[in-house]
Amino acid sequence: MTASEELHKRRLAAVARGVSSTISSYVGHAAGGTLTDIEGREWIDFASGIAVTNVGNAAPKVVAAVREQVEKFTHTCFMVAPYESYVSVCEQLIELTPGTFEKRAALFNSGAEAVENAVKIARHATGRQAVVVFDHAYHGRTNLTMALTAKNMPYKHRFGPFAPEVYRAPMSYPLRDGGLSGAEAARRAIDVIEKQVGAGNVAAVLIEPIQGEGGFVVPAPGFLPAIAAWTASAGAVFIADEIQTGFCRTGQWFASEHEGIEPDLVTTAKGMGGGLPIAGVVGRAELMDAVHVGGLGGTYGGNPVACAAALAAIETMRELDLAAAARRIESRLKPALSEISDKAVGEVRGRGAMLAVEIVQPGTVEPDPARTAAISKACHEAGLLTLTCGTYGNVLRFLPPLVISDEDLDRGIEILRASFG
Repeated sequence: MTASEELHKRRLAAVARGVSSTISSYVGHAAGGTLTDIEGREWIDFASGIAVTNVGNAAPKVVAAVREQVEKFTHTCFMVAPYESYVSVCEQLIELTPGTFEKRAALFNSGAEAVENAVKIARHATGRQAVVVFDHAYHGRTNLTMALTAKNMPYKHRFGPFAPEVYRAPMSYPLRDGGLSGAEAARRAIDVIEKQVGAGNVAAVLIEPIQGEGGFVVPAPGFLPAIAAWTASAGAVFIADEIQTGFCRTGQWFASEHEGIEPDLVTTAKGMGGGLPIAGVVGRAELMDAVHVGGLGGTYGGNPVACAAALAAIETMRELDLAAAARRIESRLKPALSEISDKAVGEVRGRGAMLAVEIVQPGTVEPDPARTAAISKACHEAGLLTLTCGTYGNVLRFLPPLVISDEDLDRGIEILRASFG
């Protein structure tokens, strides 16, 4: 029995069946753009732990910062005994997120926790309850964020009842919209909101500038600005879920910048911590400060070790200009995806190092999840770690670390090309 087989046997006896893994190998080491399993097999990483290791695994500055902080103290709870690094991370979020208005920030543990708190803030500040989300959205796995998430299996199936006062509007999905412009798709969504919810009841409109688990859907140009403008006119809060798109992933620090959007609130996590769990909500000071003292927080939110990692990760992003690195990855990977001669590729889409191909039945837009799974499996067998996503399970997504070398990127492209068969 191999080491991986032995470990997998232990896993089956100890880990709940509902926790899944993409590959059956177990990681022993990771650095830059590669993973190495416990038996020495190397994988080119086109997943980044689902857009987390933007600065690469075991990034030197992150490792050094974590080591230094662990030797000082590991926890006090910021609500009990505060520390500088929490304040510093909030200052960085205020500086980096779109918008020149006065801002405040608060730190949490996960993306879902950030989204929940953004909704809390919006409801408290507006005195309203309704939250509008979109088709194909993914916002987390807690009870409220499952209500916000669109896809049933595996995220919501038999886990209800869910939190109330959540309403869903149609998303701009160019491949499936029959040629609707961004403005037309926005008008369609706004009509639904006004008829089914009422503008005066909306506390917040919550949207991913590029949808993640829903299929890396990039809305048509003009859709986001129109939704943001309507939200402002309705007196509601525009929340950009930048958990997967943030921290240089799309070629800008935040994906909202591609269309000049200045969200009222931004939720962050994933790439923020260089691999450690940390999340944040940042936005307009009058909204963030509307919540009463003690109304926000949590035992581990903004843990000092995670804060040290986040500060080091942000420093790395600045020094290496990882937004430019994401654009460089796009310039190499996107043309290669477009060149794949396969009638089953319905669309190549995405921005920066957040790219995808949607696999369909040839000559149609009918989803082909079986072919998608087969291509991804072939990539895994050849040493390329890829992920699938999409409401219909028919999207291959690519999220390489932003520090990946050209050599590893090109090796991954060749494996991907061969895996289409």
